Amino acid sequence: MRRILLWIFFIGIFFVGIRGGKQVVSTVTVLNPNVSKDLPIYSVETSKKVISLTFDTAWGNEDMKEILSILKRENVTATFFFSGEWVQKYPKDIKKIAKAGHDIGNHGDTHRHMTTLSKENQKIEIIEAQEKVKGITGETMELFRAPFGDYDASVVRNARELGYEVIQWDVDSLDWKEYGVNQMIDKVCHHKNLQNGSILLLHTGTKYTKKALAKMIQNLKHQGYTFLPVSKLIYKGNYYIDANGRQRQK
Repeated sequence: MRRILLWIFFIGIFFVGIRGGKQVVSTVTVLNPNVSKDLPIYSVETSKKVISLTFDTAWGNEDMKEILSILKRENVTATFFFSGEWVQKYPKDIKKIAKAGHDIGNHGDTHRHMTTLSKENQKIEIIEAQEKVKGITGETMELFRAPFGDYDASVVRNARELGYEVIQWDVDSLDWKEYGVNQMIDKVCHHKNLQNGSILLLHTGTKYTKKALAKMIQNLKHQGYTFLPVSKLIYKGNYYIDANGRQRQK
């Protein structure tokens, strides 16, 4: 019975009423009851050929200097998501990254699976990472990415209650699997999801990321893409996130 009623509802919204011999078209917004509204942003709907390069940072800092050098040489501003533990170990790097104009995002304090934590502990993970970054840069972060991409509706809601927008990705380099430089470049540059408004996921502290990064950026530029940090790619208001995690303006 519930399925029949839903079909009647969906069919009904497409009918056009006839009043006084004139067509009267009504705008109807239909929300799929099976899709959660508590989704992170995987990509952004835009007519511009822009994408965002993001790095999850929770391991060592041995490749950070070279990554920053490549980004500067290629004139790309990226977004880095840092764990609080990493920030505590490498405060000088955080200062360099902030000074270079890159986004600094929150990646939780101890790089834990957020969905295994209570609501209180989810917020503690976010707040403690925030305090460590603020103590070094003096700035408040606005972007959060759950470690391992592990989120549910509770994680998204709690992050938003703390003033964060939750960011996922639609193009995964799989650099942490360390398949090789060429495989990594091909994976990103010919990814089935690559499109205007894509958010690309990479990591620091891997074997091949720094070796593949320059050629990857150059290939993407050759395809006509330009780069924006996530903070400048996403919409800040009057938007919705569709069932695929794509942020769209209303």
